[in-house]
Amino acid sequence: MTARALLLEGLKRLQIDDEQAADRLLAFSDLLLEKNKVMNLTAVTDPMEVVTRHFLDCAPLAPYAAGKKVVDVGCGAGFPGMPLAILTDAQVTLLDSLGKRITFLNEVIEALGVENAQAIHARAEEFGHREAFDLATSRAVARLNILAELSLPLVKVGGYFIAMKAVGSDEEIEEAKKGIRLLGGQIERVLDYDVPMAEGRQSRLVIVKKVRETPSKYPRRFQKISAQPL
Repeated sequence: MTARALLLEGLKRLQIDDEQAADRLLAFSDLLLEKNKVMNLTAVTDPMEVVTRHFLDCAPLAPYAAGKKVVDVGCGAGFPGMPLAILTDAQVTLLDSLGKRITFLNEVIEALGVENAQAIHARAEEFGHREAFDLATSRAVARLNILAELSLPLVKVGGYFIAMKAVGSDEEIEEAKKGIRLLGGQIERVLDYDVPMAEGRQSRLVIVKKVRETPSKYPRRFQKISAQPL
C-alpha cells in the first residue's frame, strides 16, 4: 500500500472524503521529511508513519475545529494545526517559541497555498489575544496542568481547549482538575480513540470547556508556571 492509499483509507474511516486535502497533506509530509534532514522536526522519518502517527492521529480533531478560530499552542512541526488547516475551513494560528520551526511552517503555508493558516513566533503566555479563540489545542507539549494555563486564557467563554494525550494519562488529568477550574474550565469529556490504519494504536482527547473568564493574573510567567503548576 502506498502512503497515499493509506491516508485516503484512514481518512475515509473518519468520514473525511477529500483527495485534494490528502494530496496537500502528502506534500506537507515531503517538505517535512526533507527539512528534517537538516533540522530536528520529527522523530518519524518514514512516510507511512508520518501518515499514521501524525496525520491520522490528528485528523479526529477535525470535527471540533471546523468553522472555528483555532490556536495550536506549541505547534512544533505543525501538529495538529497544519492537518486541521488542510482538512477543515478553520482559521488556524500555529504558535511556537522556536523561530526556526515557525520559519519552516510559513514556508509550508506559502508553498501549499494554505490560506487559512498563519504561523507566529511567540510564547503562549506572552502572546496576548486573550479569549480570542474558539478552540485551543496542543499535542505532547507539556503536562496538562501546565498546558491548561498556557491555553485556556486564549479561549473564549463557551469555547474549548482540547489536549491530545496518551491513553495512560489518567493521573495527569486528575492532577490538572483543580488548575483547570481556577482557569475557568471544566473537563467535559475524555475521549479515547483508535488511530485509523495504525494497528491498534490509541490516542486520547481531553476536552475542556471554558465556562467562565480566566482570572486576569493568569497566565503567569513560564518559569513560575513550570515551577509551581496550578
